[in-house]
Amino acid sequence: MAEDRKGFKIKDDKLGEVKIADEVVAIIAGLAATEVEGVSSMAGNITNELVSKLGMKNLSKGIRVEVAEGVVKVAVALNIAYGYAIPQVSSKVQERVKNAIENMTGLEVSGVNVRIASVDMGKSK
Repeated sequence: MAEDRKGFKIKDDKLGEVKIADEVVAIIAGLAATEVEGVSSMAGNITNELVSKLGMKNLSKGIRVEVAEGVVKVAVALNIAYGYAIPQVSSKVQERVKNAIENMTGLEVSGVNVRIASVDMGKSK
């Protein structure tokens, strides 16, 4: 499986090749994580926070993707809504992100690490 800095090849046959950008996998992971009840928002670095305040939505905010030989490892940073059990929400996020990436890309997900960055007091159970 050929890889480069911007993406990786998932298919190569007589019709041509199919490459997926790392950013696409990160967006899939971010969308899957925010669908879980109890996740208030994705956490990001200061640049991402400034971009979102300016009205530009970064769908891969708080996601780091590593791909090696067709195996994906994902790190997700999120903000949880007050009143939700962190272990249960984290477990659901891990499952949802893993399933979404595997179903949409055909790649194997070796791990989904979740980091709770903060508790959102404005959104509660």
